[in-house]
Amino acid sequence: MVFAGYPLAMVQTGNGNPGSDSGHASRGKSLNLPGFKVLPRPARERLRTWVIDVLSRDAPAPDYALPKGDPGLFGPDTVTWKIHADFPSMMAGGLGALMLQSLHPLALAGVWDHSDFRGDMLGRLRGTIAFVARTTYAPRTTAEQAIARVRAIHQKVQGTAADGRSYSAEDPRLLTWVHCAEAWSFLEGYKVYCCRKVPREMQDRYLMETARIAEALGAREVPKSLAELEAYFQAVRPELVYDERTREVLGVLNTIRLPIPMHRVGRGLFLGAGAALLPGWALDLMGKSLPERVRDRAAARSLRLMAPSIRDAMGGLGWRACARIGADYASLFRWPRDRD
Repeated sequence: MVFAGYPLAMVQTGNGNPGSDSGHASRGKSLNLPGFKVLPRPARERLRTWVIDVLSRDAPAPDYALPKGDPGLFGPDTVTWKIHADFPSMMAGGLGALMLQSLHPLALAGVWDHSDFRGDMLGRLRGTIAFVARTTYAPRTTAEQAIARVRAIHQKVQGTAADGRSYSAEDPRLLTWVHCAEAWSFLEGYKVYCCRKVPREMQDRYLMETARIAEALGAREVPKSLAELEAYFQAVRPELVYDERTREVLGVLNTIRLPIPMHRVGRGLFLGAGAALLPGWALDLMGKSLPERVRDRAAARSLRLMAPSIRDAMGGLGWRACARIGADYASLFRWPRDRD
């Protein structure tokens, strides 16, 4: 989230038809993905259908299957393809990133002034999901076009924040903030909900890889290691606030209506799991009460339990990208120190 199109979350669902950047492709065989599946297969099939209904868009989607051999901006040997392949982690991490990003008043001002977040929050989520999907798994030309499109939108997003300061969506400092909140949240989400101990050097590689997208959008001095990211957050914390605008934007998110049965349960599960990822200093700034934190931790435990079933139900863009270049999709869920 920020301004008119920087990414929120990654999803791999859908049917691959035009209009679905989240496409689910028939994988042709059962994969041994991490974790015990508590939901039976018919329930997982229904879950996939619900997710498609929530996240599919009407706009045309690119062809992720062609051209053959094109690895896009990253490729199967990158940490980025691994982290972004896990649907539960990316959804929770993306929502956590949205909450964290909203604490910067100048970043939030762009959303406040230049988006219809009150009337179409779901549409914004779908659009930002498409951006992450394309820059992660699409062929290079499609990914570069997505970046160029966002940069063109950012040129029009500028104004004056509530505190009287000018802001611009092209401000390298704000773009760095948005990226850092997102990258940190995605990493934390993966470690918590994919239940994997990601080697520190691999976490550093992820930050180095994804910094290229932030820099292509105009960010500068982007942290490229965990140590640099931790130092960055320490330095930027005095600029962050939790005010009426923050409360209203996150309040809209907390009441978003999803076009699925039992939408309140699903919404509460992922929002709570996302909030549970936030660092303690962010929770303190947001004034999170002890009961709220307990509730969010309960949502996190529930998502950890459900994650293998959700993961198994989803597939799609990572699978299609692997098929495009002849790579093994299951390898995205293995790390160098894993035994086959």
